[in-house]
Amino acid sequence: MEKEGIRLPKIAFIGAGSLVFTKNLVRDLLTFPAFQGCTIALMDINEERLGFAKKMVENIAEAGGYQVNIEATTERAAALKGADGVLCTILAGDLPIWRTDLEIPKQYGVDINIGDTRGPAGIFRYLRTVPAMMEICRDIERYCPDAIFLNYTNPMAMLCRTMQGESGIQVTGLCHSVQGTAAMLARWIGAPTEEITYTCAGINHQAFYLEYKWNGKDAYPLIRDAVTNRQEVYNEEIVRNEMFLHLDYYVTESSGHNSEYNAWFRKRPELIEKYCLPGTGWNPGEYALTIKSAEKRRANWNEQMITWRDSPIDLKRGNEYASYIFNAVFGDQTLFEFNGNVRNFGLIDNLPEGACVEVPVLASRKGLSPIHVGPLPDQLAVLVNTSARCEELAVEGALTGDPRKIFHAICFDPLTSAVLSLAEIKEMVDKMFEVNKDWLPQFKHLT
Repeated sequence: MEKEGIRLPKIAFIGAGSLVFTKNLVRDLLTFPAFQGCTIALMDINEERLGFAKKMVENIAEAGGYQVNIEATTERAAALKGADGVLCTILAGDLPIWRTDLEIPKQYGVDINIGDTRGPAGIFRYLRTVPAMMEICRDIERYCPDAIFLNYTNPMAMLCRTMQGESGIQVTGLCHSVQGTAAMLARWIGAPTEEITYTCAGINHQAFYLEYKWNGKDAYPLIRDAVTNRQEVYNEEIVRNEMFLHLDYYVTESSGHNSEYNAWFRKRPELIEKYCLPGTGWNPGEYALTIKSAEKRRANWNEQMITWRDSPIDLKRGNEYASYIFNAVFGDQTLFEFNGNVRNFGLIDNLPEGACVEVPVLASRKGLSPIHVGPLPDQLAVLVNTSARCEELAVEGALTGDPRKIFHAICFDPLTSAVLSLAEIKEMVDKMFEVNKDWLPQFKHLT
């Protein structure tokens, strides 16, 4: 779209039927003057959800008095053609298949809370999702090769590692847990968030605040005091608080997620009862409740779509990174530093070379520039290396169609290996391959 001879930006939303993400990201984007008159191209394969998304964006534009050209299409090529920025929030597969990610491991005693990031559940979710993500990358190469591609789809690290290794486009993955946890810690110590600075690094959902300062002074003693002496603070995030008290650094993602990324909290029922059920943040500790919640959402999805579409619109800009990144690169070009998922080429010294890490990244008119962090503290490097190397094995298995590498990746998953023998893991993985075979074209011998 052009205005007085000036080409205005186009931003494509792939998976726009994810209404909460679309609503928040469009709202944020349109608060920037540089995007007045821009084109928002909404794409989803579900026409009904797409219609809800289009109406919702129209409501935002009307409420804010924004000038915006809104397109809605089920054709990905049409949405991507000429785009400057691309956002992805797709889900490959629905409840009937992804519930098996939780239910099959549970049959073997591996009690997973959420299962969208790593471990047996996250790996099979990745295997189902990566073909679609690579198709999106190929279309970006074809229709908008210079676009900035921001991914919100999980499992973040394995998908970004694959896309960055197999495509030349500018792509990074975003997770709101970094800024969300930073704000939570600020609340615990009574600090205004604008007075907080930090350096955060690791891998997605398992990054740690290597520094956390309030007006330039180390705030970790204040955080330790709050966690140790205020029961309500301890109870808010029991798993993460236990990790902090013993590992000395605070991890980014919620207790529900982190309870399944290590060997300490979910290997026995009494540990789940003590650490997970009362304090896993937004998600209950029992896997069946995760499934039940999803079933309820799907049963009432039409009502929820109407609620999200028509709910009062708060036009205040949120703290998601995407709009700030686009503004820095092709908006008014205000520099913006954020934590993104990129391959580890000289960024974290004691994590695997080439693995996907989550580190500070500078967005500017030059594009996306990752920032060297150095080594993680030794105790963190041991934990994070295990997850990163399992993810590397899973990516290699997906790229080569080798199920043996997938089995080996799950063999060393901390929670799985704390519960099962090697023979039991093999049996579990074989069963997961069987139920997923129709979703895994890269494993030709399974079909």
